[in-house]
Amino acid sequence: MTGFLNTLKSSFVIPAALVGVLAALLMIPGTGGSGQAAAQEAAVAVPPPAIDLPAAPRDGVQTAVLAGGCFWGMQGVFQHVKGVRSVLSGYSGGAASKAQYEEVSTGTTGHAESVQITFDPRIVSYGQILRIFFSVAHDPTELNRQGPDEGTQYRSTVFFANGGQKRVAEAYISQLNAAHIFGKPIATTLEAFKAFYPAESYHQDYLIHHPDQPYIVFNDLPKLRNLKRLFPEWYVEIPVTVASSDMR
Repeated sequence: MTGFLNTLKSSFVIPAALVGVLAALLMIPGTGGSGQAAAQEAAVAVPPPAIDLPAAPRDGVQTAVLAGGCFWGMQGVFQHVKGVRSVLSGYSGGAASKAQYEEVSTGTTGHAESVQITFDPRIVSYGQILRIFFSVAHDPTELNRQGPDEGTQYRSTVFFANGGQKRVAEAYISQLNAAHIFGKPIATTLEAFKAFYPAESYHQDYLIHHPDQPYIVFNDLPKLRNLKRLFPEWYVEIPVTVASSDMR
């Protein structure tokens, strides 16, 4: 968000609903506001990646770390994806000493608000995780922003953990750009994964706990509707939560 709204968003004194109302009021055409919401509602399924990581029969769980705007919505989307075992909101890209919400919100730490997705590759592949990421989880053409949230901490990034993930992500971005899937080039960056730091507890499962918060209603619930509409075979009604992730 802007610095003003970011302060409100992180405050324990100002009601979250008021933050959402103020955010919605600032979302005007031409600034990534109502146009962003319309884009979310009009999202289209991108084609599957031509290159993907194979899943061996005895593969255990794998992990993807992705950044694409406020982690509330990113976490909320992937919690409803079949084969996903856990999703944590957190920070990646910067130092451990800077992995606190107030500092990350300044946009000077190198961190991006991110999600750590643990998934079963025998059910959902890394490429399919990226397909949902590029299609419904965020707008990959936005540079250092998503909707009302602006700054490098809201950048679109794939934090690749190994050469295989880097190869799949690079090839997929090239594939989507060559097919002119979006009206603008993809702005998603690739960064070598170094560490992931879980966010504060009040950020975890935020969409699940606050589905009526105006910020969530305006920015993030359309993503869930698009996931269900465009990828019904990957959508699960009951989300995996941070508390239950070890049981799924």
